[in-house]
Amino acid sequence: MYHTIIIGAGPSGLMAAYSASKDGQSVLLIEKKKGLGRKLRISGGGRCNVTNRLPYEEIIKNIPGNGKFLYSPFSTFDNESIIDFFESRDVNLKEEDHGRMFPVSNRAQDVVDALVKAIKDNGVEIRQETTVSSIESENQQITGVTLQNGTFIPSQTVIIASGGCSVPHTGSTGDGYKFAEQHGHTITELFPTEVPIKSSEPFIKNKILQGLSLQDIGLSVLKKNGKPRITHQMDMLFTHFGVSGPAALRCSQFVYKEQKSQKKQEIKMAIDAFPEIKQHDLEQQIIKKLKDEPNKAIKNALKGLIQERYLHFLLEQSDINLDVTYHNLSQQSIKTFVENLKAFTFTVNGTLPIDKAFVTGGGVNIKEIEPNKMHSKICSGLFFSGEVLDIHGYTGGYNITSALVTGYVAGHNASLYNS
Repeated sequence: MYHTIIIGAGPSGLMAAYSASKDGQSVLLIEKKKGLGRKLRISGGGRCNVTNRLPYEEIIKNIPGNGKFLYSPFSTFDNESIIDFFESRDVNLKEEDHGRMFPVSNRAQDVVDALVKAIKDNGVEIRQETTVSSIESENQQITGVTLQNGTFIPSQTVIIASGGCSVPHTGSTGDGYKFAEQHGHTITELFPTEVPIKSSEPFIKNKILQGLSLQDIGLSVLKKNGKPRITHQMDMLFTHFGVSGPAALRCSQFVYKEQKSQKKQEIKMAIDAFPEIKQHDLEQQIIKKLKDEPNKAIKNALKGLIQERYLHFLLEQSDINLDVTYHNLSQQSIKTFVENLKAFTFTVNGTLPIDKAFVTGGGVNIKEIEPNKMHSKICSGLFFSGEVLDIHGYTGGYNITSALVTGYVAGHNASLYNS
C-alpha cells in the first residue's frame, strides 16, 4: 500500500513526487514513456524557462486561462520557492527579459536532473514504461490504480499529473481527462494555445511574405465591431500557412475564443507596424520624408522605414505604384498607406491543431478543485496538478510555474491526507 501514487513524470508530477515524499511517506511515480521530464527537457528551446520572477499580479496577468486560481497555491509555494528549490540544489538561475528565469548553464537537463535527484533522495519508487489503465475508488474514496497489465496497486491518494494533449510525443495524450471524468469531474472544452495561426489570404497562399519577421509590432485579434479583443506587442513571423512567432502564439487562444463568440470560422486580425506612434504623427513623418526627396520613387524615399518586403507589400496593398514619386501621389493614397501601416487587416481561419500547440487550453474544471490543496471536491484522496487542469498561460515560464506550484501543493496535501 502506497500513501501516494502520481501519474505522469512531467514537471508537475516530479515536483508532486518530491513534495509528497518529503516527510517519509511512501510514494510511487508512474510514467508511461521511457525517460522522466521529457517536456521539461525540450522546453525553452532546450534551455528550460523554469519560472518567472515578476510579481504575482504580473504572473497572473500572463496566465489568461484561470490564472487567478493560483493565488491560493502561491501562498504555499510560489515562483520564489521554485527559484530557491533549484538554487539550493546547485542549479543556479539567471534572469532574462520579462522576468524569465533560466539555468545559468542553459541546460534544461540540469533542471530535470535536480528534480529526479530530489525524488530519489526521498526514496520515491519510479516505474517507467508503465501505463495506468484506470484509477480505482469505492464510495467516492480513492483505493489505488490498475495498470494496463491488470495489476492493481493500492494507495490512499492519487495525483493526476499527466499533462494535456499538446506535444503528444512527450507522453501528453490526454489520459488524465479520461481518469478525471470517470470520477465525476467535468472537462472544459480543449483547444490549442500558444500555437501558430492559419490564414488562406492570397498573400499567404502565394508566399509573398513567407519567412519575413517583423519586430516589435502590435498584433491584434479583432472583435465583430472591428475593435481589438487583445493586442500583443512582440515579434511575429509570416509562414507558408499563416503567422507565427511570439505575438501570434500569444494571440492564438483569442482567435479560438473570438471564433466561438462570433460563431464563424473566419475572423480578422490586424498588424500595427508602429505601435508607439499615433497615426497622425506617422502620417506627418512620412509626408516629411517624401517632401525631402520628392523626385525619388516612393519605394526608395521610404527605404528603411520598415523591412523592404513589407514596405513594398503595403504600398501595393494601398494601390500605390512602387516607382511613383511624391509629385504624383494623392493625399488619399498616403492616408491609405498609413492606415495599412497602423492596421493592416487580414483574415485568419483558426490555428494549427492541438498536437502542434505548446500548451493545451481547457481541462479539468477548476471549480471542482480546492485551490489551497489541489484536492478534488468530488472524490476523496484524488488530487490534480499541472496542465491537466483548465489553467493555461503564455510562454515565458508561466505554464511551468503553474505546473511546479500546483504539483508541490498537490503533493504536500496528499502527504498530509489521513496521516
